[in-house]
Amino acid sequence: MPRVYHVSDIHVGSSHFVPELFERLIQEINAERPDLVVLAGDLTDKGLGYQYAEAKAWIDRIEAPILVTPGNHDSRNVGYVHFEELFGPRYRTLRLPGVYFVAADSSEPDLDEGRIGRTIYPWLEEALAHADEGALKVFVTHHHLLPVPGAGRERNILQDAGDLLKLLVNHGVDLVLTGHKHVPWVWRFEGMLIVNAGTATTNRVRGKGLPSYAVLELEPARITVRQRYYGERPEDVFVHVPRLAREVMHP
Repeated sequence: MPRVYHVSDIHVGSSHFVPELFERLIQEINAERPDLVVLAGDLTDKGLGYQYAEAKAWIDRIEAPILVTPGNHDSRNVGYVHFEELFGPRYRTLRLPGVYFVAADSSEPDLDEGRIGRTIYPWLEEALAHADEGALKVFVTHHHLLPVPGAGRERNILQDAGDLLKLLVNHGVDLVLTGHKHVPWVWRFEGMLIVNAGTATTNRVRGKGLPSYAVLELEPARITVRQRYYGERPEDVFVHVPRLAREVMHP
């Protein structure tokens, strides 16, 4: 049963970044030894080289495999070139026993809104088609695909969210991991579970929110999500049973 940490929006270099929170997060990850840590974008605040170097130094202390995708802040100031140099391709796949991950960059240079884009769809469809039979399919990107409650005006949702959701449903994706709005939330949509991570290492939270991250336990017949908060609030627990027989959507 793979155990995955879902972390997003660490924003190294921001005035809101809290080193003590990142220190605590690293200690918790290294103590629990998950099978994978997913970093769903916004590693930096402005995509600058020195911020990337600092983020890389923090992330290198994590003693677990890591799957990372860039966010809109990471693509500022041509920051995606630093991302590729330090973290590798912006589009990638990864396998764990019984689980198949596909990660794609949703950011646009110097824009807060994002999109995957039609030119990437053929790659994404081919990548999803290479999942092992029976494996859970997981898609990772930075921008959220559905509106998130308590996140303010919806200006930065993926521009092509509708087309992307259809593609993911048609290819039997079971789980989507996103970030961006600093608000932890879970949606169930057409047999998929869509999990939005909060911000794990900053105090840039909304309302009475708290810094948080998610821990997922991935089984063939059940996905368990635990939203963990730094503070007195107990964790939220969600259990999802992936649809065993899916109806393919039609135009």
